[in-house]
Amino acid sequence: MKLPKILVIIVTWNKEKYILKLLDSLKDIDYDRDCMDILLVDNASSDSTVESVSRLYPWVKILCNEENLGGTGGFNTGLDWAFSKPGGSYDYLWLLDNDVVVNRHALAELVNLLGKNRDAAIAGSTMMQLDYPWRINEIGAYYSRDKGSLVFNFHGVPVDIFRGRSMDDLCSLELNMADFITDFKDYIDVDYVAAASLLVRADVAEKAGLWRDFFIHFDDVEWCLRIAGMGYRVLASCRSVIWHVSAAAKVPTWVLYYDSRNALDVVKRHGRGRKVLARAVNHELKRSFYYALIGRMELARLFIEAVDDFHTGFMGKKKIDLPSLSSHIEEPLASLPFMASDVKKILVPWTVNMYATGLQEILVKVMMQRPDVSVDFLTHPDGVEIFQFPRINFVDFHRSRFRRYITYWSLRNRYDLVLQSEYERVPGLSWLGGKIMFVSNTTYFLSSGPGFRALFIFFVKEIGKRWRFKGLMGRIKGFLYGGN
Repeated sequence: MKLPKILVIIVTWNKEKYILKLLDSLKDIDYDRDCMDILLVDNASSDSTVESVSRLYPWVKILCNEENLGGTGGFNTGLDWAFSKPGGSYDYLWLLDNDVVVNRHALAELVNLLGKNRDAAIAGSTMMQLDYPWRINEIGAYYSRDKGSLVFNFHGVPVDIFRGRSMDDLCSLELNMADFITDFKDYIDVDYVAAASLLVRADVAEKAGLWRDFFIHFDDVEWCLRIAGMGYRVLASCRSVIWHVSAAAKVPTWVLYYDSRNALDVVKRHGRGRKVLARAVNHELKRSFYYALIGRMELARLFIEAVDDFHTGFMGKKKIDLPSLSSHIEEPLASLPFMASDVKKILVPWTVNMYATGLQEILVKVMMQRPDVSVDFLTHPDGVEIFQFPRINFVDFHRSRFRRYITYWSLRNRYDLVLQSEYERVPGLSWLGGKIMFVSNTTYFLSSGPGFRALFIFFVKEIGKRWRFKGLMGRIKGFLYGGN
C-alpha cells in the first residue's frame, strides 16, 4: 500500500544548534523518505542556520522570511506554500517546533492514528521534556471554556524507566506511554495538541485557513479549537513521542505580553460568553498585580498593554521596549551583586537551585574573599532542610500561612540581598527590604523591590480602571473613572 505523502513544516529563528539536532533525528525516522518532504521556514535568523542546513541537509527546502514573523508568521508561510500546491500534493502536514527531537516512530504512529480514525483531523505526539527526558510535558490538553485556560494531561509526571537512558536510545525505542499510565489507552480525545508535533489532514488545514496573527503562543490552540469546531476530532497519541524544551526552562519576559493578549482572544472566540471573558480579563490583571507585588513592575506593565491591545483589536507583532532585564551569572566575580560593599547578609530560599544556577561555587568563593558576608537558607514550608551549601545555616519557614507572615515580619530589613528563583517565586520575600536578585539557570536580574506607594498607585491607576465590575461596583467605577 502506498504511504501517504507528508510535508514537514519547521519554523526557526536563531536556533541553529536545535534545528540541526531535530534534522538529525528526522534523518533516521521510520518513514519512507520518498513520501516525505521537509520545508524549513527561517524567520530571518542572524546566525548561520540557513548555511548549515543547506550544507548538511541539501534535500531540505528552505523558505526565508525577510523579518522575524514569529511562530505564527513562520507556520503561515509554510501553510501558504503548501496550500499553493496542486490539490492532493500532500495528504498530511506535520508541524514541528525547532527545539524538539523526535522518536523514530513518531510520524508513522501519527499517520496510523489518523488513518484508522477518519473522523479525526489532527493527531499530536506525547511531549516529553528535553531538559528532563524522563518527565512528561503533556499528552495533549483540554480547554476550559468556563475559565479560558488550558488543562494539560500528565504535566510533569515522571516515567522512571526512562531515567539514565541516552536520547539516542530513547529515540530508537518503540514506545507506548499508555504502558506507564494506569487505565490509559493508545490515544485520547483532547481539545488541543501543540504544534511542537502536530499532524493535520492537508485538505482540512486548507479549509480551516491560516493561523490568527498572534506572532507567538496560543496560535496552535486557536487553530485546534477552530478545526474541532468544524466537526473533527483532535487526538493525542501515546505511541508517538517527542522531546521538547520545557517552558520551565524559559525565563518569562516579553513573551508574557503575547501569552496574555492571545489568551484573551481565544477566550473571546471559544469561551462561553461575555462573563467568562470578563473573568479572563480580570485574571490577566491579577497576574499584572502579582508581578508588581514581587518587584517586577516592567513585566507587570506588559499585562496592562496586553489587555488594552486586546480591547482595541491590535494583533500581530508588537514592539516591546523593556529595560535590559538580565545579566549573565558567568560574569567576573567582582562584577556580581554579591561583591558589592553594602551586601553583607544574603538570604537564599529553597526555590533556588544552587547547582543549576552555578551559584554554589560563586557564593563559596565570595565568602572566602569576604569573611564579613554571611548566607542564610530558608527551609521548605514542609520543614525540609534542603542542603545545597557547606556549613549551611537554616532559617525555619513554616507551612502555616499565619506563621509564614510572622517569619516575613521577623526577617524584614535583616538582609542586604534576597534571592528569588525566576521559575518559582515566593512573593513575600520581595518585601523583606534590601535588593532582590531574580536568578535563572544562566542569568540574573537585580531589583530594588516593590514599595507600598508605587504598588498602590499602580493598582489604582492601571488595574482599577480596567477591572471588569458588575452592578453597583460597575456604577462606582464609572463614577470614579468617567466610564473609562
